[in-house]
This record gives sequence, structure tokens and C-alpha cells, in this order.
Amino acid sequence: KLCSAPILALPERSEDFVVYCDASHKGLGSMLMQREKVIAYASRQLKVHERNYTTHDLELGSVVFALKLWRHYLYGTRCTVFTNHKSLQHILDQKDLNMRQQRWLELLSDYDCDIRYHPGKANIVTDALSHKERDVPLRVRALVMTISLDLPKQILAAQIEALKPDNLEKEDIGGMIRTDIPKERLEPRADGTLCLNGRSWL
Repeated sequence: KLCSAPILALPERSEDFVVYCDASHKGLGSMLMQREKVIAYASRQLKVHERNYTTHDLELGSVVFALKLWRHYLYGTRCTVFTNHKSLQHILDQKDLNMRQQRWLELLSDYDCDIRYHPGKANIVTDALSHKERDVPLRVRALVMTISLDLPKQILAAQIEALKPDNLEKEDIGGMIRTDIPKERLEPRADGTLCLNGRSWL
């Protein structure tokens, strides 16, 4: 309806953004908000190698996913990131980080953002997005037609059989083949098959 407000709002550069993130063992989900209105939703399934990540890495990965995806909105603007993983609040103070976490922290340092804890029960939308499963695409098997080497012989045998007078009479249903029109000449090819105007005649 033209009179009702749209579901998604347009962002304003002058105001701060709020990002909600969540991860599950199926996928990552995030929601971008401003002035308590939703700007965008995003989700994706986990890649094969990501299924082996720890919960901590998955939750941090969902934050990185959101920041990368909405970089054009968030870069240079203050934002608050909410996650349902408590330990991420102190990620900048942690010292024992693996290489992946160090790489992601370097990316986080590009943004002016605070990471805060938000209970999972209150984070319903991103929780649903992270658990969303995509339909598995249907795989269509290719149909393969094997052409045997004796195909020209089979075509020639069928042509000889079709040109027998008895078969020509059987094919002439209700006098459909007109005898007063001169027939176009069937020409033999090198393999013996007949062609009509350069095309195989079947």
C-alpha cells in the first residue's frame, strides 16, 4: 500500500548504526538498524571449512561478515555491535588469539565500533537468520547420447527399407503423396546414405 510505511528504512549518514549478529552451526545472520528501524538483513550458510570453527570463532565471524557486508554504511561512522556471545565484549583485550582471530581483529580496528552482549532470547531476528537453511539445489544429471560407429549403416538400411515400393504405398495415407509434383532427387553421400539438399534424409 502506498499509505503504509516501508519495512526497510533508508540510512542517514549523520546518525549511529546498530548491528545485531548471531551465528549457529548452520549459518551467519545479521541485521543493520538505525533509529530503531531496520536498514538491512543478511544471512548466509556456513562454508564447508567453517563448520569446524569453534563457537567463539563463528560468533566473531558473524561480526566480521556484517562489517564487511555493510562497510559502505559503517566505515567512518560510529556503530554498536550486539552479539549473544559474552566473551566477544573483551576480544580487544584478549592476548591468546589464533591467526584467524588476529586477522579479524585487524579488520575490526578499521571501524569505530563497540561490541556489546545481547542475550540470545532477545536477539530473535538474527537468531532466526543464522538458523535459516537454504534449499539444496537440484542436481540434474547430463543426458549422454552415444553415437555408435555403425550409425551411417543403420541410416542407410532404414533408407533402403523406406524406399521399397510396398513401404511407399503404406506411407501414402489417403493419397497424400502427390505423383504430379516432380520429386526432388536424393543424392548419395560418400558413406552411402542418402541426403536431400545436403541434409540426411530419414
